[in-house]
Amino acid sequence: MSSYAFDLPSGVQFDAALKEFFEEFYAISDTPDAHERYAQSFTKDAKVIMASKHVRGYDEILALRQGMWEKVASRKHKPLKVFPYGSSADEVMLFGTVDYGLKDGRNASVDWAGRAHLVKVDGKVKMDFYQVYLVCDASSNPIRLRPDVSV
Repeated sequence: MSSYAFDLPSGVQFDAALKEFFEEFYAISDTPDAHERYAQSFTKDAKVIMASKHVRGYDEILALRQGMWEKVASRKHKPLKVFPYGSSADEVMLFGTVDYGLKDGRNASVDWAGRAHLVKVDGKVKMDFYQVYLVCDASSNPIRLRPDVSV
């Protein structure tokens, strides 16, 4: 079982390829030098929203991804649950936690939620929309997460 495995609601059919996509996506997200692979997880015109940062398309997603590692030495996503919008859905809500190891030596853990829409392009699953919500308060936000330092 993947360390990125997550729970699904009982009785809901979810395409195994979509489940596998998310497990691989969060593994890529946690790999510091996988910038291109991360950006390739999206369609060429995908929209991504991370906190207040809105980007569209491969080049902007790639730049966002590179900025996400500016102050972060390591990250480990723990997707806990994915909620498909009905059986055989291609739209989901997700939530989990992410642990950060910061380049200044500090550590942080942040709860997050997301919304994603998935499509198949030439048989490969990709996202054409992805929005991430970070749950931070003054005491749990030691890195003052900027829009370009996110999950």
